[in-house]
Amino acid sequence: MSENNTGQPGLIRRLWLGLRSPSKLSCGVLLGAGIVAGIVFWGGFHTVVEATNKESFCIGCHEMRDNVYKEYSDNTIHYTNRTGVRAVCADCHVPKEWGPKMIRKIQASRELLGKVMGTIDTREKFEAKRLVLAEREWARMKANDSLECRNCHTLQSMDPEKQKPRARKSHELAVKNKETCIDCHKGIAHHKPKGMKEED
Repeated sequence: MSENNTGQPGLIRRLWLGLRSPSKLSCGVLLGAGIVAGIVFWGGFHTVVEATNKESFCIGCHEMRDNVYKEYSDNTIHYTNRTGVRAVCADCHVPKEWGPKMIRKIQASRELLGKVMGTIDTREKFEAKRLVLAEREWARMKANDSLECRNCHTLQSMDPEKQKPRARKSHELAVKNKETCIDCHKGIAHHKPKGMKEED
């Protein structure tokens, strides 16, 4: 570590000495820089997470656009209805709460691997794997008590008097049997796969 022409320690030496015995000012600068970096990182991370929740991202690959999105947009109650409220992909497949949302995003890495490997890149491959994919999603929804459904629908806030008799009875049985939405509402936004068991 050399001195410059004036006999003063060089820049690198001064930095090194400052780091070895930091002043209150340098500690404050480091703390401030850390806080700013954390805010920038968190903002960037949050922006990416929210971008991956958009419908345009979900149907950005032809596997989704040409298969399940086409079914969903073809006159299903979650796409077109009397109230004009639309549930997009993330509303049904990604929890709103931060912890479950991050777990779901990690699980979705399998879907990215499938995209890279071409697992369902043709209609034929998709149909051949459809039952496995559906059962996996149903099991996930069953395990979390249909968390995504309950962001909009809850048995407690339903008015049974405004329901058709069959729906009223089914919902009463669901409460009694501690069932969750996905137990009865498979195929509400996508076609049911061929080869389903009778109880599905």
